[in-house]
Amino acid sequence: MSKTVLCAVDINRPQDETKVLQAAKRLADMEGAQLDLITVVPDFGASVVGAYFKDHDVQTAKDGAAQLLSSFGEDVLGAKANQSVRHLVATGSVYEEVLKTAKLDNADLIVLGASRPDLKDFLLGPNAARIVRHSTCSVYVVRSAP
Repeated sequence: MSKTVLCAVDINRPQDETKVLQAAKRLADMEGAQLDLITVVPDFGASVVGAYFKDHDVQTAKDGAAQLLSSFGEDVLGAKANQSVRHLVATGSVYEEVLKTAKLDNADLIVLGASRPDLKDFLLGPNAARIVRHSTCSVYVVRSAP
């Protein structure tokens, strides 16, 4: 059975997420695992904000996110290595979509970043904390520089 490493990144913060993808690539290479790269586009459908968005706006956002994710992977890993990475774009809540994808992917490891915690979430940010707490596989958290 092949192994899978799922790397969750926020494509709006490429400088912070570079270390996360590099760590995920190293870990996947050590295990001979498939590297999957995911980003999540917020779903505004259930909120008051969602009334201002049409379905095609969400699809346009997903298409743009897919292009940014592929470009990010190529910039960090190089074109050849990026070709073997599966690029995934989900819509919804970050922690829910990462956990759902990890389960569907049968991921062995989730790699994600945690940046500058506020006092209220001093240990981890809310998404990272929820993923760590509810994941059925191991989670590797990459801290960004202060």
